[in-house]
Amino acid sequence: MAYRDRLQQRLEETGRPLRVGLVGAGQMGTGLAAQLLRMPGITLSAVFDVQHERAVEALTQAGVDPQDAADAESGAAIIEGGGSVALGGLDLLDRLPLDVVVEATGVPEVAVQVAVRALAGGIDVATLTVEADVTVGRYLAELARQSGAIYSVCRGDEPVETKILVDYARDLNFEVICAGKGKNNPLDPLANPDTLAERAVTKQMNPKMLTSFVDGSKAMIEMASLANTTGLGVSTTGMHGPPSTVPTLHQTFALKEDGGVLDRPGVVDYCTGPVAPGVFVVIRTEDPYVHHEMSYLQMGEGPYFALYRPYHLASIEAPLTVYEMVLDRRASLVTEHWNAEVGAQAKRDLKVGDTIDGIGGYTVRGLIEDAEEFAGQGHVPLGVLAGARLVRDVPVGQTLSYDDVELVEDSLVVRMRRIQEQMDAADAETPKLVDLRTSLPG
Repeated sequence: MAYRDRLQQRLEETGRPLRVGLVGAGQMGTGLAAQLLRMPGITLSAVFDVQHERAVEALTQAGVDPQDAADAESGAAIIEGGGSVALGGLDLLDRLPLDVVVEATGVPEVAVQVAVRALAGGIDVATLTVEADVTVGRYLAELARQSGAIYSVCRGDEPVETKILVDYARDLNFEVICAGKGKNNPLDPLANPDTLAERAVTKQMNPKMLTSFVDGSKAMIEMASLANTTGLGVSTTGMHGPPSTVPTLHQTFALKEDGGVLDRPGVVDYCTGPVAPGVFVVIRTEDPYVHHEMSYLQMGEGPYFALYRPYHLASIEAPLTVYEMVLDRRASLVTEHWNAEVGAQAKRDLKVGDTIDGIGGYTVRGLIEDAEEFAGQGHVPLGVLAGARLVRDVPVGQTLSYDDVELVEDSLVVRMRRIQEQMDAADAETPKLVDLRTSLPG
């Protein structure tokens, strides 16, 4: 039965719609809200945004009359009466009668605060901020287990859609050689919001967001997420990122001895060229008859073949995760391995006292690495660096280590990363969800 039919059935059985809360009313959140409310049996019960007027606008654009709530009691009464609230802060989040919270801020610190609050309230959490999952995904998965609720990265972005292809290939017993995505923009590691200002205006994009695409940070983060959910490895630091086309994917991402760029199978990578906005998996079969059948079905000459999905629909597809969580009680993507990390490479010569401005900024860009090598080098994750202060000079092109920076230690994402790094120690005591929640204001 389709999700649409099952949602209608749920509405008839429970007598009330699925109550969804949205945190972050920017481009992604507003797009998700518009698509979500096209389905029966769903209501957008609450929108949270630091700019209260954006929360109001998101509900209004979705055809919902927004109301304000002074406290948890009044907010709960509005929601239980079928209304929707627009809120500027997160204080009430885990005290409202919500079934699912969708986090769409793109800010790792906010994303983990939302997850902790919601899970502590027994509310399922779907996030579009894959940057947070790449940084503390293992710990978030553990907190979800403690709570009995579900935590998941959302459908629609490349990690989940590529994972679906990987699962499909493995279910057919193909060997997965490489999984990845097409990158829209040629790589410019030193790009910043100033150099991309005109292009951002043309594309009607936030310059920092465009910078995170062009300097490669987003591709590094997405492919690290893919590695950590599928168990695939990192092809090489920064990945190869060769040019390719859809018809030549199976040749580009073959092993070196067969004319491709890879020195081993079972890795993640990306390519430039007319493969974007699609995702792909390059597979191999040595079985003569399967090889024959694949060739007969016009999948290529083999033994390498490419499975390709020509699109990903970002926030438009994200509601699928909400349906999956509520109706099937499963996550679309959760960290099951720890094979990849995303560090920070200096975009310019950084000096003592400089402050890191985060993803898509002027100071650093994301760089994917093998997790063991990353830890061995003492590198610091990109996701904890916002607001960090340099305590040593770092030349352009060098990857930052913990010794190079003073982190904002009272931020939640930094505290959670410290905990995650100790989780595998024999004597480690992983702090409980309730302890983390108690440490947050409100």
